[in-house]
Amino acid sequence: MAYTFSSFDLNSTNSVTDWRRSLEEIYRGHTMHTYKRGQIIPMYPHKVWVVCRGVVQLNTLHPSGDEVLVGLAMQAMPFGLPLTNLEPYQAISLSDVDLIQFTLIELEQSPQLYHGILQHLNRRLQQTEALLALVSNKRVEERLRQILLLLKQEVGIPVDGGTRLTVRFTHQHLASAISSTRVTVTRAMKLLQDEGWLKIDRDRYIVLT
Repeated sequence: MAYTFSSFDLNSTNSVTDWRRSLEEIYRGHTMHTYKRGQIIPMYPHKVWVVCRGVVQLNTLHPSGDEVLVGLAMQAMPFGLPLTNLEPYQAISLSDVDLIQFTLIELEQSPQLYHGILQHLNRRLQQTEALLALVSNKRVEERLRQILLLLKQEVGIPVDGGTRLTVRFTHQHLASAISSTRVTVTRAMKLLQDEGWLKIDRDRYIVLT
């Protein structure tokens, strides 16, 4: 599904809002693409995607065939083949997502657009460093706690009794993020629930208390 960027509305931090306004000014009417949760997002050698809504999971594969999470592209963050040397490199929508796409030529011709891409690529670099740091922790419960705090910062919204993650993460998603197994993460989630640190609401979203 595609529609024009000018019809879309975002609510976020000042940095993300300024970035959105810049895109609107430079490319008003540019086509936006929607992908449903679980869809594989096509990537091209000379094009970069920018996330306008939702979360995109970025993966590569070990030679053994195991899927490895290498990042989560969230609102305003860019991703695409021109921004990585990994192969294979796959993007999957963790939620319904809205994306806008730019060619390398468009980036080269617009210093404002190029600067915005660079700024939010730096956010992804900081996120990747945080993911690498938490995986080194031997305790699964602590790794899970840290990834949930990272997600709280990126996709959390205040609700009665805590902060709700606006994307529905499965235990398998979280297991991939912290280099664990689904069964182990399920057990760790139960421990954190018993502590009162988190709860699952009636729509199956995680709420950090």
